[in-house]
Amino acid sequence: MIVSQDAAVQISKAEALLHDWLSRRLSSEALAWLDQQIKLLETGQRPQQLAIAIGLAPRKVGKADLDLTAAELQAAHDVRPGLDPGGWSVDQAARILLVLASAGANRDAFAESLERVFAAAEIGEQIALLRGLPLLPEPERLMPYAAEGVRSAMQPIFEAVAHRNPYPRERFSEAQWNQMVVKTLFIGSRLSPIQGLDDRRNADLAQMLVDYAAERRAAGRPISPELWRCVAPFARDDEVAALSKILLSGTQAERSGAALALHECPVPSAKAALRPHANLVSAIEAGRLSWNSIS
Repeated sequence: MIVSQDAAVQISKAEALLHDWLSRRLSSEALAWLDQQIKLLETGQRPQQLAIAIGLAPRKVGKADLDLTAAELQAAHDVRPGLDPGGWSVDQAARILLVLASAGANRDAFAESLERVFAAAEIGEQIALLRGLPLLPEPERLMPYAAEGVRSAMQPIFEAVAHRNPYPRERFSEAQWNQMVVKTLFIGSRLSPIQGLDDRRNADLAQMLVDYAAERRAAGRPISPELWRCVAPFARDDEVAALSKILLSGTQAERSGAALALHECPVPSAKAALRPHANLVSAIEAGRLSWNSIS
């Protein structure tokens, strides 16, 4: 099957974007190698070429941070809303560009080629490919790779999907989304880099996190202050009571998280619990205290 015209246009825009970034950062030798690989991949005549090029990319282009300017970050969002390449490296951008170059002709051949690459990918390759998911065509066919990334026991691979990536927000079911958020906390990762976190909060997730917090509390283990961000809109009096105790005896970060949750909580008792803590309330209302600042 041939890639649709709309998809082909989007691929072309993404390729141009990445190539522009890399052309400003690579040596002439490295850029010549990359351009040669792109031409080979665009012909679609060498089924193994994508895996070969992706494997060679770090050696050929290096692993320096991409270190994009504000204008380049804005250009990324203009080409693909939600795209956040702020933490990408040069080799990751090159690998994503190589995948895009192989996607422009026959989509079934591309799907088979991508499957082979994912099946044999080492950690660095997986991270690059998963970060590139928002730019790849036919996102519905990419779900198995995103789901596998979230199931990974390796935190960098998990975070390549969960953090700064619009794919989960746009494509995950509520059950998949909830499992990802809970796992983020379970492995000690952060919630703030998850795109769409506030928009996709839901009652089932809140209950899962309340239960998780109770287990942690019973075991004498700390609870991430970020947890309450997903609970706040659905909190009840029991949760308000737990947050009130944190306000009195928690660490500074824990108290800040509890205050933010209570400030957003619709239960009337939440406002009463906050009343003795005017300094925290004023910090929230002035924008000095936010979920991003405590993460």
